[in-house]
Formats: sequence, C-alpha cells, structure tokens
Amino acid sequence: MNQRKFAIVTGASTGIGLELAKLAAQDGYDLLVVADTQLADASRQLQSYGVGVSAVEADLATFEGVDRLLTAAAGRPVDLLFANAGHGLGGPFLEQDVAGWRHVIDTNITGTLYLIQKVARDMVARNEGRILITGSIAGHIAGAFHAVYNGSKAFIDSFSDALNNELKDTAVTVTCLKPGATETKFFDRAEMDDTRMGTMTKDDPADVAKTGYGAMMRGERSIVYSLKNKLQVAASKVLGGGVSAEMHRKLAEPGTGKE
Repeated sequence: MNQRKFAIVTGASTGIGLELAKLAAQDGYDLLVVADTQLADASRQLQSYGVGVSAVEADLATFEGVDRLLTAAAGRPVDLLFANAGHGLGGPFLEQDVAGWRHVIDTNITGTLYLIQKVARDMVARNEGRILITGSIAGHIAGAFHAVYNGSKAFIDSFSDALNNELKDTAVTVTCLKPGATETKFFDRAEMDDTRMGTMTKDDPADVAKTGYGAMMRGERSIVYSLKNKLQVAASKVLGGGVSAEMHRKLAEPGTGKE
C-alpha cells in the first residue's frame, strides 16, 4: 500500500510545470509527470529529491493521451493535480492551419477538462484533494496575433472559477494560477520568437510556480503573479477589448521583436 502522497503534473518537461513538480517533490509527494516532449532530463532532476517519479510522454490534446496518463496512475489516489499543460500559436489567425489552432484548443481546453473531470470525481468521492490550473492573464486580454490562445485562457480562467464554486461545499480546492509572460520554451513553440513579447524580459518560472503552489496549498480561488501583471489585468478591464487588442498587437505582431 502506498503511504506517500501523490501528485500529477502535466506540461512538466520544463518551465512552470517542472518547477511545480520540484516543489511537490520537496514536500515529499511521489510524482507522475507528463508532457508531449521527452522527460528524461526532468525525471533525473526530480528523482534527486528522493521521491518516486514516473514519466509519461503523451499528447494531452487527445482523449487517448489523457487516458494513457490516467492508466499510468494505476488507480492511485491523486492528492495534487497540476493541470499545467498548454500550447500557444502566434501569427494572424486567418493564416493559421486548422490543425494548429485546433491543437491549441484541444490541449488548453478539451484535454485539460477531460483530465480534471476524471481526477476531480475521485477527489470529491474521497473528499480531499487540491487542483491547480495554469490559466493566464492572457485570459483577460484580447490577444491580437495570439487570438486562439488568449481565448482559450479566457475559457480556462472562467472555468476554474466556476468549478471552484461548484466544489465549495467539499474539501476539494481549485486554484487558478495566472502568470504573464514567463521565461519558458512556450514562445519558441508558439512561433513567436520574432515578436516583442518573445524577445522581452520575462518572469522567472520558479518564482511563478512558488506563487501558484502557495496559493493552491492555501486553497485560494485564483492568483495573478506579480504586481505588473495585476496592473495589466486591471487596465484591460478599464480600457476594454478594443484597446487591449491594440496593445497586445504591439507585443505579438510578427516582426515587432526586430525593431
């Protein structure tokens, strides 16, 4: 019988996901880490904390990928779920392939909800567990030249608040972490290296992860990382979608990083 508590971390190969996994390992949680890229380096780092580490390479944009993850959990009760996996796709929406923008939606929304529903049902049945969903301040901003991603995060930010409310009479907590631009491989994978957003100084993923992990452990509904990001969210609410879209355009339009 497993005595040590157990955490699942998606999008754990690098960046915020890896840093969240490290924090859980430091607290003695065995880990199941998942990503759609190789996890050998991440697994080696996490094993140094003396906890059990299992790794699954799977495409969480698909039900099959999520089912592979759940099969790897082998029915073990999940104490912490970090629903962190996400993808972006920069550039003009009309020039994007359907397969590209659909993969963003299927990763950020469909696969994320499928995983959360499966795990949260078991948590509620046990009446214990914590869920951290990585949303984004992008969900508050009309994302010109990153339109599908920002729209997907608007959905996730809203969904997290709603699920938090639905589970308020249980001992299961749902927290939404809302970072801004963070120093990860996200912008390279989203083909945004030539944008101002891609080239600008970004937040440290370790600091972002600590903020989210702490908020989850305190059972907070949501948390925006850093005062700078909080001001961006507040400004977008005051200025409205048209102005925020124009401001986002200056950061995300292809070629702006070369000026």
